[in-house]
Amino acid sequence: MTDTRRRVKVYTLNEDRQWDDRGTGHVSSGYVERLKGMSLLVRAESDGSLLLESKINPNTAYQKQQDTLIVWSEAENYDLALSFQEKAGCDEIWEKICQVQGKDPSVDITQDLVDESEEERFDDMSSPGLELPSCELSRLEEIAELVASSLPSPLRREKLALALENEGYIKKLLELFHVCEDLENIEGLHHLYEIIKGIFLLNRTALFEVMFSEECIMDVIGCLEYDPALSQPQKHREFLTKTAKFKEVIPISDPELKQKIHQTYRVQYIQDMVLPTPSVFEENMLSTLHSFIFFNKVEIVGMLQVNFLKEFCAFSQTLQPQNRDAFFKTLSNMGILPALEVILGMDDTQVRSAATDIFSYLVEYNPSMVREFVMQEAQQNDDVSKKLTEQKITSKDILLINLIIEHMICDTDPELGGAVQLMGLLRTLVDPENMLATANKTEKTEFLGFFYKHCMHVLTAPLLANTTEDKPSKDDFQTAQLLALVLELLTFCVEHHTYHIKNYIINKDILRRVLVLMASKHAFLALCALRFKRKIIGLKDEFYNRYIMKSFLFEPVVKAFLNNGSRYNLMNSAIIEMFEFIRVEDIKSLTAHVIENYWKALEDVDYVQTFKGLKLRFEQQRERQDNPKLDSMRSILRNHRYRRDARTLEDEEEMWFNTDEDDMEDGEAVVSPSDKTKNDDDIMDPISKFMERKKLKESEEKEVLLKTNLSGRQSPSFKLSLSSGTKTNLTSQSSATNLPGSPGSPGSPGSPGSPGSVPKNTSQTAAITTKGGLVGLVDYPDDDEDDDEDEDKEDTLPLSKKAKFDS
Repeated sequence: MTDTRRRVKVYTLNEDRQWDDRGTGHVSSGYVERLKGMSLLVRAESDGSLLLESKINPNTAYQKQQDTLIVWSEAENYDLALSFQEKAGCDEIWEKICQVQGKDPSVDITQDLVDESEEERFDDMSSPGLELPSCELSRLEEIAELVASSLPSPLRREKLALALENEGYIKKLLELFHVCEDLENIEGLHHLYEIIKGIFLLNRTALFEVMFSEECIMDVIGCLEYDPALSQPQKHREFLTKTAKFKEVIPISDPELKQKIHQTYRVQYIQDMVLPTPSVFEENMLSTLHSFIFFNKVEIVGMLQVNFLKEFCAFSQTLQPQNRDAFFKTLSNMGILPALEVILGMDDTQVRSAATDIFSYLVEYNPSMVREFVMQEAQQNDDVSKKLTEQKITSKDILLINLIIEHMICDTDPELGGAVQLMGLLRTLVDPENMLATANKTEKTEFLGFFYKHCMHVLTAPLLANTTEDKPSKDDFQTAQLLALVLELLTFCVEHHTYHIKNYIINKDILRRVLVLMASKHAFLALCALRFKRKIIGLKDEFYNRYIMKSFLFEPVVKAFLNNGSRYNLMNSAIIEMFEFIRVEDIKSLTAHVIENYWKALEDVDYVQTFKGLKLRFEQQRERQDNPKLDSMRSILRNHRYRRDARTLEDEEEMWFNTDEDDMEDGEAVVSPSDKTKNDDDIMDPISKFMERKKLKESEEKEVLLKTNLSGRQSPSFKLSLSSGTKTNLTSQSSATNLPGSPGSPGSPGSPGSPGSVPKNTSQTAAITTKGGLVGLVDYPDDDEDDDEDEDKEDTLPLSKKAKFDS
C-alpha cells in the first residue's frame, strides 16, 4: 500500500449518463514506452492489477472539480474520472497533467472545449478581466446577453465565472428575483431564467456551491420556473415544499448529514425535472453537475455507514463480555481497520470524528489487535516500497497509526479536544503494560521496534520544527497546547520504554530541542519540558547523564531559574526539586558537572540549602580523590566487615560485655604484634592528619553556624548543617540541606543529639581505641549510601571484639 494521497477510485460514465465504479487503487504518473508518452497509471490496491493506463494527451481537456476530482474524455462518449481520497493527491496529479500540456495548474480546465480562431484566442488572452454590468432591473437584459455571448468561448466562460465568484453576483441576482416576483415583472423573470441557466452551463463547482446552498437553492429553482418557452410558469417550489416528504426510517440527528440529503435531492430534481433536456453541446457542459450529484450520494452513504457503525459500537458496550467479543471479532474479520484508515483520510470532519470514536472502541477493547494490524500494514508497505524502488518510483508510507498522529497534530479545535482523545489512544497503544508475551514472540519488542522506526518521527515533527533556534519559533497558545501533548507522550515513553527511547533521544538530540521550550512564554509548556528532563534524570542512567553533560543541558534550566528571579512559583519549586534529587540521590557525575559549570550562577541562592548541599557533595568527592590513602584505609576496614544474623550479633555482643578483660586468654589479641608493628605507622599517619583537619574544620563550622541567619523564605523544614568535609579551592562556604527525618536532622536516630550515632553525611573518620595494650579501629560511615544498617551497626564495634567473635 502506498501513499493515501494517491489513493483513487476510477469511474467511467455509462450510456445512461451514470458513473460506474471501476475499482480502487493508487495512481502514479510516468513515461510508458508502449504509449510513447507520459501517462496516468492506476493499480488496484487489492492485487496490483492495472485498472487504468491513460496517456496524457496534449490536446485532451482535463477538468478539476470539487478539489478531489479529475474528469476527462478519452474518446467520444467515453468519460473517465479519478476521485482522490485527499486534495493534496489531486493537486499533485493535476500539476503533472498541466506540466505535460504546458498549462498553469491554477486553472480548472486545461483545454478549450470548443475550437476558436487564433485571433479570438489572442483577443481574449490580451483583454483584461470581464467586467459585469451593475446588478439592476434595468440591466437584466444586458446581463443575459453577456452570459449567452460568453458560453461559446472557454476563455470567456472562465472570465465570466471568476467575475461571478469574486463579486458575489449570484446572490444579488436572486435578490432581483424577489423584486421581479413582487412586481410581477415577467420580462425580468424570463431574463433571470436565461441568466441562471447560463450559469449552470459554466460548469463551475464554486458557483454550484453557492447556488445549491441552503440559502439560495430554492430561489434558483424559482428562477428556473419562468421558462420563456412555456405559457405558464412551473410550480417546482410548491412540489418540493408541500408534496415531497422526507421520511426517516431511523432518526438522523446529524444536521450536516440531513442538510446534505436535502441538498442532493433538490439538485437531482433540478437535473431531472427543472432544466430542459440538454443538447449534445450542453450535455458536455453539465458534467460537473452530474459529478456533484454522484459524489454527494457517495458522501451520504459513507456518513450513514460510519455513524451507524459508531452507534452499533456504543450499543455493544451494554452487551455481555462474550457477545461483545464476538461483535468486535466480526468487525475485525470484515476489515474494519482498513476501512477506518480510508475514512480517517477523508476531508469531512464529521465522518472523521465518528471514525475516531470507532477506533477508540477498538483500541480499548483489544489494543493488541490494532498493533498486529499496523505491523502487518508496515510489512506490506515495505514489500511494495522495495518493488517501487526497483522501478525507480518513490512512495511515502501512510500508516493507520500515523494518520492518528497527524490528526492529533492537525486538530483545529482551539481546546484540542480531539487531540487529547487521540493522544490517549496512542498512549494505550505504546503502553508495555497491556502488551502480550508468548513463547515465540514478544509484542513489546516487535511493536516498539515498529513504532520507533515508522511513527516516532511523525510524532516529534512539530517539536523539531518549532525548536530550530534558541527559542520556540511559534509560541501561540494552540501550538503550546499541542507541544505539551507531544511532551506528555514522550515523557510516558521515557518512563515505560527502555533502550528504544534512549537511543532516539540521544541520537536525535531530543532533550536539547525540548529544553528550547523552557523559553516559552507559556509556563505550562516550560514546565512540561522541565518534567521531561526530570523524568530522564530520575532514571539515574549514566548514558543519559553523559549525554546531558556533554551537551551542557543544564544551561537552559539554570537560565530559566535565574530569569524566574525571586518569584516563588511552580517553576522555582520544580527546578529546586530537580537539583535536590541530584543531591539526595548523590548522582556524582551530575553533581560535579553542575558545580564545576554553574556554581558561580547559583552560589548566592541561600533561601534553600540545595545548592550549597550540592557543593558539599562535590567537596566530599574531591576530598576522597585527593586522599587515596584514606580510601585505601576504608577498603582495609571494609574487608573486616561480616554479615551475620541480627539475633546472633545481639547474643555475641551480650557475651562480649559480660566478659572481663582478665578472662581473656593469651593469644586472643585482635591484632598480632607482628601485624601491629607492620601496619600501625601506615595507618596512624593518615588518620592523625585527618583528625587534625577534622578538628580544625569543626571549629570553623561552629563559627559559621553561629553567624548563619536564614532568610524569611526559608521553609521551616530546612535546617542548615555544615559538614566536616575538606575545603576545596571553590570560593563559597559549603552547607548541606537536611530534611526532617533525615540522618542529620534533630531528633532522628542519626542526629548529633542521639547517643552513639554519627551523621551519615559527615566525612569518613577513624578513631583509635586502646584496650589492654590492644589497638581497635572504629569505622564511622560517611555519606556512602551503599552501607546498610547492619554493616553500620557492626562497624561501631572495636576490631578486638570482632576478632573475638571470629575466634
